Amino acid sequence: MIFVRDKGRMCNNILQFGHVYAWAREHNRSCMSMRFAYKYQYFHICHTRWHNFLTYAMAKYAAKMGMLPVAGFHNVGDNPEAQQLLENHHNIVVEGWEVRYYDLFLKYKQEIINLFAFNPNITNKVKSMMGKTDTTRLGLHIRRGDYKTWHGGRYWYSDTQYAEVVRRFANSHSGKPVEVYVCGNDPNLDSIRSVVDPNIRVIIPHGNPAEDLCMLSECDYIIGAPSTFSLVASMYHNRPLAWIMSADEELKFDTFDNLFKRII
Repeated sequence: MIFVRDKGRMCNNILQFGHVYAWAREHNRSCMSMRFAYKYQYFHICHTRWHNFLTYAMAKYAAKMGMLPVAGFHNVGDNPEAQQLLENHHNIVVEGWEVRYYDLFLKYKQEIINLFAFNPNITNKVKSMMGKTDTTRLGLHIRRGDYKTWHGGRYWYSDTQYAEVVRRFANSHSGKPVEVYVCGNDPNLDSIRSVVDPNIRVIIPHGNPAEDLCMLSECDYIIGAPSTFSLVASMYHNRPLAWIMSADEELKFDTFDNLFKRII
């Protein structure tokens, strides 16, 4: 059994586990996520075999006491020692953000999506909230919080800057009315209403992390600061995603299959 652990945020955990799952699947190995065994109980994977607190606790303390080897993928690029440990031990803990098997991830992407299918109560709530309208739905992910200092605040944008990005998007998609579905980690998200063009409908449901992720995934287009949250949202239904690399740059939409190889 490969036990996968990390301390990152929810969508970092999804991507990290996805890479390890794909490698394990290719090599006929079993794999479980220690993170989703007890936390973020929003997904199908949380209800599958081995994903429970007892398995999590046993693996955690077995690794702590040296009964399970730990392969740490912490270096950008190659991690030969960790890779060798993974290949040589049937029961092992894998940790670290830099575990990457891009081609295998794409090979087993649909299986990974199925594992992280939302619980029905989440899907039903989001689809009921969004309804059916003849509009272009733009998902806007406003990432602030730690982005104030991360990379020197390079990807921290003001309400006015986000509103300008929305305006440019709406102008280039004038065939239908544009609705903007907003989520993010700023407790004052509603403040953006005052600066977005009043002709553009803005919806801010203030959902939990999984509801926000599901909502973004159901939009026609997704825009946000570079983040694994918007990246994972785009994965579910192959939605076009544009990361705001600079508030003044033209938006460049791309697919998950390309963007997940360029995670910052």
